[in-house]
Amino acid sequence: MKHWKGIIVLSAVCLVMSWTFIARAQDIVIGFSGPLSGPAAEYGQDMLYGVDMAVNEINAAGGITVKGKKHNLRLEKLDDRTDPTAAVNNARRLKNSGAIAVYNGVFTTLAAMAKINEEKGNEFLLMAYTSTPKVTQLGNKLLIGTTAPNFLVYVQQFIELAQKEGWKKIAMVCTTGGYGEEWRVAFRDRWEKSGGVITTDKPANYYTETDFSAPLTAALGTRPDAMLIGGPSATTALVIEQARSMGFKGGFICIDQAKLDYMGNLLKGYKLMHNTIGVAAPPSVPVPVTASFIKKFQSTYKRIVTSECYRNYGATIALSKAIEAAGTTTDVRAIRASFAKALPILGDRIPTEIFGISDNGRLLINGSVQMIKNGQLTEPNQYFWWIKSDKEWENIKKISKSRANMVRFQSKFGPIE
Repeated sequence: MKHWKGIIVLSAVCLVMSWTFIARAQDIVIGFSGPLSGPAAEYGQDMLYGVDMAVNEINAAGGITVKGKKHNLRLEKLDDRTDPTAAVNNARRLKNSGAIAVYNGVFTTLAAMAKINEEKGNEFLLMAYTSTPKVTQLGNKLLIGTTAPNFLVYVQQFIELAQKEGWKKIAMVCTTGGYGEEWRVAFRDRWEKSGGVITTDKPANYYTETDFSAPLTAALGTRPDAMLIGGPSATTALVIEQARSMGFKGGFICIDQAKLDYMGNLLKGYKLMHNTIGVAAPPSVPVPVTASFIKKFQSTYKRIVTSECYRNYGATIALSKAIEAAGTTTDVRAIRASFAKALPILGDRIPTEIFGISDNGRLLINGSVQMIKNGQLTEPNQYFWWIKSDKEWENIKKISKSRANMVRFQSKFGPIE
């Protein structure tokens, strides 16, 4: 009798394990490799939480339907601390777990992962959250640029706002590293072409330093009207605080990595940030879902909303729609080709509207810019950088759910990819 009981129990266990395997086999795995510890951890966490929120909502609503079958999304995350070797190893681990897409938000790690995600038989979509123009120049056919626009749109708009303020002399005190270098080179080129003067270039490591008195002293000695600053938001706020304590009364232009609302939260308001130009705070560009999204995000994750959570949330919704449109959960090339069918997704569904996808994989998302004046955020402008015809522009204005000022962007410095 005991023998039969053992067989029955073992059979039951095997059956449960089989059901569990089948259930998990129905899951669509997506992966995240990013900085979840170290100096860039806040940035990585905001990205991850945006993806996580979308995954939970999709699953709660019944999952993704492909050829009549329901599938849940399963998110797996790994920490790479912005190390390219770790990111590649993580990507391989995630792919071995069945991931069809991997999210990442640092160009150096993305560039390393872009060398392996098109390997035959091991392909995966690279969900690339970075505004550097270099990411689409990689020519990767399985890349989805989730941040949009590339930062050259911001450079031009920042320059135009700076000129309206009457600023002529700019000192640069940006972060070191590849991204800071890209920004300094691009800004200098376009600022000088616009008739402005760069008084000095004193990069500092925003990831390891907390005392910026030396580069700030050198910059202030050139008597600039404003300073181009930026890196992670927390240390950028520290730069602003230290510059003001040293008597600087001019303006600041913040590279897009630094977020105005995040810095304002750290500085207990915007008083020290008077005459600061930067990427618009997400809640400043309202669409119908903004209020409910913010309430749910803050309730769930106990932190302020950022562009990172907004845009990675939207990209995950777009990915789910592309999977359904492709009619496959495994063929990543078919899924990549189906993004165009899945879009647009507008502000009655996601907080940052996605209007389409470019041939090189960058999602068509507008860039928004604003200033801080007298302790208050000004009304933002939304710049639609990809428009090629009057007809397309009229259609965008017709379908958008946004209530912020919409501007058709026209580049003064060459094409924007």
